[in-house]
Amino acid sequence: MRYREALRVALEALRVNRLRSALTMFGVVVGVAAVVVLVAIGSGARNLVEQEIEGLGSNIVFVVPGQFSFGAAPTVSRMTLEDIGYLGRVVGDERNIAVTLNSGETVRAGKSQMFASVVGANENVRNVFDRPLRAGGRYLTRTDVETRRRVVVLGSEVAQKIFGDVDPVGRQVAIAGGARFRVVGVFEEIGQTFGQARDSELHIPVTTAQRLFGVNHVDFLALRASSADDIPRLQTQVVDALQRKYPGEQFSAVTQTQLLGTIGTVLGALTGVLAAIAAISLLVGGVGVSNIMLVSVRERTREIGLRKALGARQRDVVSQFLIEAVLLTTLGGVIGIGLGVGAAVAIAAVSPVPAAIVWWSPALAFTVSVAVGVFFGVVPARRAGRLDPVIALRSE
Repeated sequence: MRYREALRVALEALRVNRLRSALTMFGVVVGVAAVVVLVAIGSGARNLVEQEIEGLGSNIVFVVPGQFSFGAAPTVSRMTLEDIGYLGRVVGDERNIAVTLNSGETVRAGKSQMFASVVGANENVRNVFDRPLRAGGRYLTRTDVETRRRVVVLGSEVAQKIFGDVDPVGRQVAIAGGARFRVVGVFEEIGQTFGQARDSELHIPVTTAQRLFGVNHVDFLALRASSADDIPRLQTQVVDALQRKYPGEQFSAVTQTQLLGTIGTVLGALTGVLAAIAAISLLVGGVGVSNIMLVSVRERTREIGLRKALGARQRDVVSQFLIEAVLLTTLGGVIGIGLGVGAAVAIAAVSPVPAAIVWWSPALAFTVSVAVGVFFGVVPARRAGRLDPVIALRSE
């Protein structure tokens, strides 16, 4: 039997049993769509993290206490403000060394309030990170830090929720139970980094933060290298210098590339697990295809016997039923890809969940759906091809 004729017969068989064919394809459709959507969400999350890390600035080295491990509990820091001058002598320029001290506090202005991330920072933060300010305001200065002034730079979300459409520069806010600060600037909207809403931050002088929170340490340091080639040297120098100053303590100097690699590995593994879970429905769909094809062989036993009696070879009958099985999963794969791409686009458009279609996920899902048809269609097709024409023609 020619393959064109076999394809025509297969299409006719599927058309005659439209409802059964549709229900058989349903498992394949769901499996393919789920794979496409979950891979798109995983890829979108990775792209988002990359954009956020790149948005911090370039050639940045993060110095943290302990051995860096993504997701691990933070180590108590022994680093202090004195380390800025100490490391400045090591690396050559302390103006490119930023420090931060973080805490969550309630911020109030009049009757409005919100819970925000209070960041104690030095004047070098804007030399290291890319944090643009709105016109009419300024960032923290060296004098603010040295004199422990109660001045604050608000994130765009904090400014909007506390002051609405009123310009907050020059006005006052209360932080941490009543300490009053004068607003000197407002950051431009920046979005999130590592899942943290940067627009709900507010920056105060790190010395003021230490007095306010009753501590004398800083959480971490960040340094900007003059070029990407200087980063490895800078990492080694900083870690060695801190370990000499704090014997027995361990420190890590992590680059943006290392952060991207670590997070990318985690997100890649998560995407793979989600795709594997979604692929289980493809397996279930394949079992359904095999079951329906076995039923079809039993229903069409007399037809098979007649064809073999008229000269059809075993491979012709096998090809006929195998084509039907592959056609079922192929059509299901195409429909599933369409639904998956549409769902991913809709998710990205109407929700904060990121989604990015990558070319290989529809291609992989389609290939797997065809392979499912071949794999689960072989047994019914071989069973049909082995039927004895005499016995088949006698069947009711």
